[in-house]
Amino acid sequence: MDLDAQGGNSRVFQRLRAQPSNDNRQQKVCHHWRAGRCSRYLCPYLHRELPPPPPAGSNGNASKRGFSDDSGFSGPSGTRRSGNFNNASSWGRLGNNKILRKTEKVCNYWVQGKCSYGDKCRYLHSWSLADSFSFLTQLDGHQKVVTGIALPTGSDKLYTGSNDETVRVWDCQSGQCMGVIQLGGEVGCMISEGPWIFVGVPNVVKAWNTQTNTDLSLTGPVGQVYALVVGNEFLFAGTQDGAILAWKFNAVTFNFEPAASLTGHTVAVVSLVVGADRLYSGSMDHSVRVWNLETLQCVQTLTEHSSVVMSVLCWDQFLLSCSLDQTIKVWAATESGNLEVAYTHNEEHGLLTLCGMHDLEGKPVLLCSCNDNSVRLFDLPSFSERGKIYAKQEIRSIQTGPGGLFFTGDGTGQVRVWKFVAEPTVSA
Repeated sequence: MDLDAQGGNSRVFQRLRAQPSNDNRQQKVCHHWRAGRCSRYLCPYLHRELPPPPPAGSNGNASKRGFSDDSGFSGPSGTRRSGNFNNASSWGRLGNNKILRKTEKVCNYWVQGKCSYGDKCRYLHSWSLADSFSFLTQLDGHQKVVTGIALPTGSDKLYTGSNDETVRVWDCQSGQCMGVIQLGGEVGCMISEGPWIFVGVPNVVKAWNTQTNTDLSLTGPVGQVYALVVGNEFLFAGTQDGAILAWKFNAVTFNFEPAASLTGHTVAVVSLVVGADRLYSGSMDHSVRVWNLETLQCVQTLTEHSSVVMSVLCWDQFLLSCSLDQTIKVWAATESGNLEVAYTHNEEHGLLTLCGMHDLEGKPVLLCSCNDNSVRLFDLPSFSERGKIYAKQEIRSIQTGPGGLFFTGDGTGQVRVWKFVAEPTVSA
């Protein structure tokens, strides 16, 4: 893959370093302000994120900073998508978990940098609402929706793909764009597996090995490639014509060879996930199909969704699926081995992407993007709300990283970096 070098600025930016200020308040962000409920007139803590915004008239470049963990940032996602759910009846039980208010709204004037109310504004001056995670930095460069984010094993680079027909390569220490890969077609999806990066573009899957610099093009797809996943030594691609193509890696030729074409969906396959010995596919035909990874045959079709199944996720013994029908369905296996709906979570907007991770205390958290330009975070299995993330346009990509890091990519082309933090303790 050819990189177009970006600039000559090689200095490493300090991450979240407090800047000098005439503000005599403590250099600590108010947790109540972040949650939108601080009522203190002279609050001793900051009602803004650190570091403070750049001076008026600056181009914003000076505010960029790295997003590595204190010990550095390398390797794949540090959290595995697994959970510990005792039984299906525990889904949706709130217990004593906190539920956030649903009347929040980001101040449009603040977004434009023109709000004169400051701390007294009744709308949010923040892109998130939560105590358990914080915003680290923003990566600007893409001109259209971000459709994939990848962290290859053994690399200190973050890769982001977009409908602007490029993949951008970011240095994980400085947060700077190190190069741009021109693809000549919109990126439909992107994943990493070990040192490999797989990118879906119209009529082809690009395969790059970041350790050997191998650059392969896997032909066969018809139309856009919307979903990719690796399982049981196969690479699967969900395509625009409804087929799921499978390739198998040949270590002798160091190439991916066509293995099978899985047919059954009537229109585009837009989501894929592998769990145990099954492949699950979500489609624009409103169904989820279950495939045996040994025989590559469809063993069940799930038809309970009434609109496009946008994302599927395996977590422990459960399958989760979300749809534009405004529901997340939790599927559990019966004694016969078939999946049935164990729980349905309802939202007020269509749902786009599911991603699972653990917080710093090891608690399972589900991240779910909605078509109201937000991401909701839920405790599992209770589905009590942990927080929200806001964006200017729909968030189509969510990727987890090591040390509580996670990334979101939205319709404007912006990639934001977030990190789970220890929740504040309430003193009597």
